[in-house]
Amino acid sequence: MKLATLILIAQGREEDPFAFIFNLLLIMMFLVIAIWGQKIQLSMILREIEYALTKIKVMRDEAKRLAMNKLTKMGCEREVAEKYANKFMEYVVIEPVDLDPTGIIPKLDHLISVSDTRVREEIAALTPEVGERERRNVEHLLEAAKELHTIYRTVRHYYIFSKRTSNYLIALQIHALLPQIMQSAEALMGAAHAFNFGHPIGDGIGALVAARLMYGKEQREVARDTLFTEYREGNVRYLVIKSKGPGGNVGKPGDAVSDVLKKYRKVDLVIMVDAGLKLEGEKTGEIFEGIGAAIGGIGVEKYKIEEEVTKRKIPIYGIIIKMSIKEAISPMTKEIANTADKVVERIREIVKERMGEKGTVLVVGVGNTIGVGQ
Repeated sequence: MKLATLILIAQGREEDPFAFIFNLLLIMMFLVIAIWGQKIQLSMILREIEYALTKIKVMRDEAKRLAMNKLTKMGCEREVAEKYANKFMEYVVIEPVDLDPTGIIPKLDHLISVSDTRVREEIAALTPEVGERERRNVEHLLEAAKELHTIYRTVRHYYIFSKRTSNYLIALQIHALLPQIMQSAEALMGAAHAFNFGHPIGDGIGALVAARLMYGKEQREVARDTLFTEYREGNVRYLVIKSKGPGGNVGKPGDAVSDVLKKYRKVDLVIMVDAGLKLEGEKTGEIFEGIGAAIGGIGVEKYKIEEEVTKRKIPIYGIIIKMSIKEAISPMTKEIANTADKVVERIREIVKERMGEKGTVLVVGVGNTIGVGQ
């Protein structure tokens, strides 16, 4: 009663029992928040992470199911397809040591080539009756399922760890990253559907631009899964490179550029076309330009191109088409496809501005060429 009396006196309302009850509830709420508030917040955050984890698992399982169905339709037995899909989703490429960065690019290039060759041979052994186009598509479909599996494993790890240790800060960090994580997962699910049906994706806009320039002209393979053509417009000689379609390929643009520049000693200009990630608030399909090798990836192909143009002192320009990560790996939208002709015209304008009426220009269309022929 002494504590209650003191509270009532402090409030100046000894005669009002409701004020006492109200103040007592406030004190109790304060004590609950002070003592158990973080645990309550942790519980709420973990529930949201668990819900997101369930959605990622559903997407991963759906992508895996699409890959298994694709392999089955291509002549592989269901049990064999499931076993291979499970193995593929745990397949990793171990990065080379980088304590001494000298020579790391050739090591990465070698590991990527070995990995790519192994996967191709395994899928060819499972599906001997189908062509390269379908094999490339199912390979990329498996890659999408694998990436979803990696996201699922990573989020699950931090979810279980933060739950087991009641670590509020780790859970808070994963919770803060959930919007980006879910955006990436949804984009990969869109990619899985695109690879399943062989639809072109946003990242293929560079290949589409090159295909516009190559269409109807004689082509030859200058590097693995990479095509080349040569033609003239007036006194300007165009050398065009793109990955081989319409199967899912990114080719070896670095090797192709190296081969072409060795054979054509006098190249006045290199123009690269690729998709680029836009920032929030920017419009999809906007075109911007820059100086340098416009190509993504881990850097192996970019390094090769930069080495060749630097050695020969050739100016290199990049034309970038803006899009979100989801648009880049999901089926190509009309907004993105409509930029192809605009980019072709811009290439001709750059050639005229930088070279005049004669010379040789090398155009490299970068990107996954699924659904894009030549």
